[in-house]
Amino acid sequence: MAKSENIKAVIIRALMIIVGAALSSIGLEIFLVPNNIIDGGVVGISIITSHLTHLPLGLFTFMFNLPFFLLGYKQIGKTFLFSTLFAVSCLSIGVTVLHPVSEVTKDVFLATIFGGIINGAGVGTIIRAGGSLDGTEVVAIILDKKLSFSIGEIVMFFNVFILSSAGFVFGWDRAMYSLVAYFLSFKVIDIVTEGVDESKAATIISDKSEEITDAVIARLGRGVTLLTGKGGYSKGSLNVIYVVVSRLELAKLKKIVLEIDSNALVTIGNVEVAGKKYKKKAIH
Repeated sequence: MAKSENIKAVIIRALMIIVGAALSSIGLEIFLVPNNIIDGGVVGISIITSHLTHLPLGLFTFMFNLPFFLLGYKQIGKTFLFSTLFAVSCLSIGVTVLHPVSEVTKDVFLATIFGGIINGAGVGTIIRAGGSLDGTEVVAIILDKKLSFSIGEIVMFFNVFILSSAGFVFGWDRAMYSLVAYFLSFKVIDIVTEGVDESKAATIISDKSEEITDAVIARLGRGVTLLTGKGGYSKGSLNVIYVVVSRLELAKLKKIVLEIDSNALVTIGNVEVAGKKYKKKAIH
């Protein structure tokens, strides 16, 4: 049974990577590349190099990514390495197959919007499947251990440099369009990897914790965790409520709390949730 489940998981991961690479290929070859708009990371470097050498984009996406992944083998793990190599291979094949296909639009603005969104959906799907299309992330993981900068800051530095390079090759207007496309892709990646129903964790400190707990369960259908705290200044005991809700329920949660206790302290943060206990209960 366990072996069949593992095989099923591998097949699902492979199909997700294929779908993600196909979407990314469409975003690049049907929208962005024909209009001289580039993506960030190794793909962006590949687009510029392909334009300057007139050689296939797929060749460079594979060649430029391969050394990074081999270099970071110990840092990224075997599963991630194979998933990423498969993803990069699928992307290289995809952009090669789609290269002769004419662009959908010559309107640079529309190409930027739709290309960025479709490419982001593809990259997000691959990340959700446990892979990647960008070797600069591997470099960032390696450098993060040697520098004081975070992985996100290192990746951003690389992408600012790469996107700025588009200004010298394609013109500064295309560099600005590339920045917009990258931003859209980045936001869509977040939506795909985290889901539209993004989770929020709220910590509520109130003297009316029992009323708030009953109201949250009845009106939101969410379970709560009750904690006991102690004030650092007052030294008195505190009643603390911890509850996880969706982003769409956040406004209603705050309304419920403040209706019951206008002096309540509510802190909110983003969380990643796993497990079945988070599922919503029926609202009475």
